[in-house]
Amino acid sequence: MLPTPDTSHVAYERVYEPAEDSFLLLDTLSSPTETAFLHSRFFKTPPPPPPLVIEIGPGSGVVIAFMTAHAAALFGTQSILAGAVDMNEHACAATNKTVRKAVSENRATASTAFLGSVQGDLVAPLRDNSVDVLVFNPPYVPTAELPVQRAGDDEVRKTKDSFEEDSYLLALSYAGGKDGMETTDRLLDSLPRVLSDRGCAYVLLCAQNKPEEVKERVRGLGGGPWKAETVGSSGKKAGWERLQIVRIWRGLTYALAVPRLT
Repeated sequence: MLPTPDTSHVAYERVYEPAEDSFLLLDTLSSPTETAFLHSRFFKTPPPPPPLVIEIGPGSGVVIAFMTAHAAALFGTQSILAGAVDMNEHACAATNKTVRKAVSENRATASTAFLGSVQGDLVAPLRDNSVDVLVFNPPYVPTAELPVQRAGDDEVRKTKDSFEEDSYLLALSYAGGKDGMETTDRLLDSLPRVLSDRGCAYVLLCAQNKPEEVKERVRGLGGGPWKAETVGSSGKKAGWERLQIVRIWRGLTYALAVPRLT
């Protein structure tokens, strides 16, 4: 079992704390099925270009730190480029520190090419067709609306101990709007643009997100054909997987027959 990165330095009043969803991502990415899939795409002879691995909304950084620190185990090579994008500047700072600590503690297996975290809206800072592995633990809780800052909140933001600002930042990490899918839908629509030909994405969904409908929609995205399958699940409730990890990838390139859960 690969060790989980330390996040004890993170100020959780402003940054999402690792929880069941975070740990499901770690378990899924390090499972035999997914390491076989990733090895098949990025560990070849002759060696392909190093994959660019990006987490959107890293929060504490525990997931991208895990992938960076254990690159050899997950990808079959330490030669990966890793980075992250988050709207929350505090999450960007926390992620940078989490990754640095994890890499220093796992030098034998880690990539040393962490590009850092940048502040931005989903994939907006990323070039077209540049990302080989994208990971997204979205704000998936259904809510009446998405978090919105009030007019004049630039002044509030300057107050470091502002309760309003802290509440807004945390709401960004969980409030998903209608069906919990408003932010995730934007991310899914961007995949044909941002993923490389060999690219894949791991996206977390909950039962209220209607994952079977989501997978069908993904399969109809432009630039495909696309495949979308559940590769990890947890917390069964009344016959539903309360949380699911869906792997999304183009179906014609770098194909590999692997078991699936649905």
